[in-house]
Amino acid sequence: MTAAPQVLCIGAVLWDVIGRSTAPMTHGDDVPGRIRHLPGGVALNVALALARRGWRAAVLGAIGRDAEGEALAAAVAAQGVDTRWLTQGAGPTDVYMAIEDSHGLVAAIADAHSLERAGAAVWSALADGRLGALDRPWTGPVVLDGNLTAGQLAAAAADPALAAADLRVVPASPGKADRLTPLLNRPRVTLYLNRAEAETLAGHPCADAAGAAAAVAARGAGRVLVTDGARPAACAVAGRPVLTAAPPTVTLARVTGAGDCFMAAHLVAEHGGADRQAALDAAVAAAAAHVAGADT
Repeated sequence: MTAAPQVLCIGAVLWDVIGRSTAPMTHGDDVPGRIRHLPGGVALNVALALARRGWRAAVLGAIGRDAEGEALAAAVAAQGVDTRWLTQGAGPTDVYMAIEDSHGLVAAIADAHSLERAGAAVWSALADGRLGALDRPWTGPVVLDGNLTAGQLAAAAADPALAAADLRVVPASPGKADRLTPLLNRPRVTLYLNRAEAETLAGHPCADAAGAAAAVAARGAGRVLVTDGARPAACAVAGRPVLTAAPPTVTLARVTGAGDCFMAAHLVAEHGGADRQAALDAAVAAAAAHVAGADT
């Protein structure tokens, strides 16, 4: 029998289509480069990063009842992530498409309509006895990703099936960060944000990651970690000093998925007994390795 998962990752399970040029790009450019087609989505990226670190990770998301969905589920399972609780819908499997150049992300479009249509059914296994029930709720780590709609995230924040979970929340983009507002005042929630996302939740610009983390914590967040590209990352907890960690200098090879690796490494370090500073340091190092292309 397959062992029970240690962590549940709820959100986007899709195909990433990433085009990358080694040259800088501007609007309208048509340049040579490389295009990769690989499993992705915030929740899935975190699950894959955790599986690479030896964790039993399960992903709860939505795929289409189509050839792309079947191929995606098979590819994910082959990389060690448990797919038993994926929801299959009638629509096509979701896709994320991005263009990156020598400076990072140029533009991206996320088509997460299968996930959005599925609603709270995505995590129904937490209440129907398969992974938990209202009288014996899941108490381990749960990763929620910002590709869930505002309605789904509000439902998750109020759902008794998630009330005892260690919730780790990762936005999908600055444009979707305000969806996380219902989760701000839950004490068992940790937010993982980049500075732009933190500024959206804070409601004003911030000079650096430390200021952004402190501003979001002041809005009631239990714990906030903020990254800022090549600049120092920060961790803020109400009533405690804000910690920072500077990433090492690396050559940029990719950017998509760096925040997901950051979150996965932080979770693993904490559960391994690392203190706040050591866990932040481990997360920053993992994100830098990902950006340099050294963690595949």
